[in-house]
Amino acid sequence: MKKILITGGAGFIGSHVVRRFIKNYPDYEIINLDKLTYAGNLLNLTDVSGSRNYKFIKGDITDVEFINELFQLEKPDAVIHLAAESHVDRSISNPMEFVMTNVIGTVSLLNAAKECWKGNYANHRFYHVSTDEVYGTLGETGLFTEATAYDPHSPYSASKASSDHFVRAYHDTYGLDVVISNCSNNYGSCHFPEKLIPLAINNIRNNQPVPVYGKGENVRDWLWVEDHASAIDTIFHQAVSGETYNIGGHNEWKNIDLIRLLCNIMDQKLGRSAGESAALITYVTDRAGHDLRYAIDSTKLQNELGWTPSLQFEEGLSKTVDWYLENEEWLENVTSGHYQDYYRQQYEYNEL
Repeated sequence: MKKILITGGAGFIGSHVVRRFIKNYPDYEIINLDKLTYAGNLLNLTDVSGSRNYKFIKGDITDVEFINELFQLEKPDAVIHLAAESHVDRSISNPMEFVMTNVIGTVSLLNAAKECWKGNYANHRFYHVSTDEVYGTLGETGLFTEATAYDPHSPYSASKASSDHFVRAYHDTYGLDVVISNCSNNYGSCHFPEKLIPLAINNIRNNQPVPVYGKGENVRDWLWVEDHASAIDTIFHQAVSGETYNIGGHNEWKNIDLIRLLCNIMDQKLGRSAGESAALITYVTDRAGHDLRYAIDSTKLQNELGWTPSLQFEEGLSKTVDWYLENEEWLENVTSGHYQDYYRQQYEYNEL
């Protein structure tokens, strides 16, 4: 049995990865390590939480003593590292929190893995999940490739760029088997409603203003979260050690065009008149250091490992809206913070 430690497995992307590995690899033992901050939600995994090959451990990746003890006790064969602070606005308000989690936390895991796997790196793997924001911004043309120079513009992207460099350094210096992926914007179910799409869905549902930065001209490449989980699965099992792979949806949208499409979908699903939801769009002062455009070239991943996205954006967005409308209790619990009270009252965490 292969034992895989997945960090941040109660979060948006992490929960989809945990679920996929539990279901697709019943002979693997999946350990979900999550601090359960505001964005970590065990309710994302209720359908698989009773699986025989699953264990949840609550913990902080910046706690070096805890992480070292975890590795010595559990002796994982591999790490898929998704735990991160990821919201740009929060990084502008509190950059040190991003340095601690994204940089110090990553190095803590690397050190623990290096010590645990000492002398046998070839039979283990450290997979670091990163972001396309490390590359900076694009003009109206061009794509990010794996050879694009790093040029981060926010405390968030700077912290992720730093963590990427540390992961590569541990490969080059110590021989650790590492892989890195840099992915475009994700959307889908179980996304904490501070990011654009779930925020807009929640606000439209409640007839609240839908904020759009500047004129909404910023362009992002969007990928369905389950396609990202599929790509992570492929890269984890097939990637060449030391390599980086970009994951993208080939699906660029201006923020304002995306929001207008979402408003149309919400009008249809809520039985509202055409344009009713769009009337909620409110333009707000642009974010400091707001990158104009991201776009990923995932040719390497497609040609070398055979991965391609499965859904067109309109279909994926419709599925996403359906999920939020069908799971209003989840949304209410998340936005009110009641789910954290539930943890304190109901869950008994696995202790080391």
